[in-house]
Amino acid sequence: MSEFGLYFQLGMEHILDTRGYDHILFVIALCAIYVISDWKKVLILITAFTIGHSITLALATLRVIRFNSDLIEFLIPLTIFLTTISNLFKKENGFRTRKIQTNYLLAVIFGLIHGLGFSNFLRSILGKDNSIITQLLAFNIGLEIGQIIIVAIFLGATLILVDIFGVKRRDWKLIISSAVGGIALILLLESKYW
Repeated sequence: MSEFGLYFQLGMEHILDTRGYDHILFVIALCAIYVISDWKKVLILITAFTIGHSITLALATLRVIRFNSDLIEFLIPLTIFLTTISNLFKKENGFRTRKIQTNYLLAVIFGLIHGLGFSNFLRSILGKDNSIITQLLAFNIGLEIGQIIIVAIFLGATLILVDIFGVKRRDWKLIISSAVGGIALILLLESKYW
């Protein structure tokens, strides 16, 4: 396997690893307000998140910026919780009609925080290698593909439950956002940052 392929696979496996379910929860929280017909908006949203975390992932992996790991491990579930709270109060008509949405900006900002969380993992597998541009690119593309897989599964479930079985979109949003928000709250309370 090529070096690019190896880091691509590592990125994809890292986002899909259920032991790191906080990242999966965040992607689900981002998608909770959408249905399958909104797939373009979801793709923009996920890519905005990837752009955010790619920036800090690169900067932290290259040791350009340093941070408190316990603080980041606290902020990650906080971003999930804030996203779910935002979902609960978002009016359906407002977010469907605007081209540029507030949650795109939030995805970039929250992506910056999540990228710092990813950097510990990436730095541990890179070791002392200084020429990491290819590895960073491959890892980020793998993360993006992994996120798209999570989105596809989630939007598939939404299609089945909302579009086929007739669960009200508002109820689906409330159930998913509340469940993910509850898990994020537990993660916040268990954080070492306290």
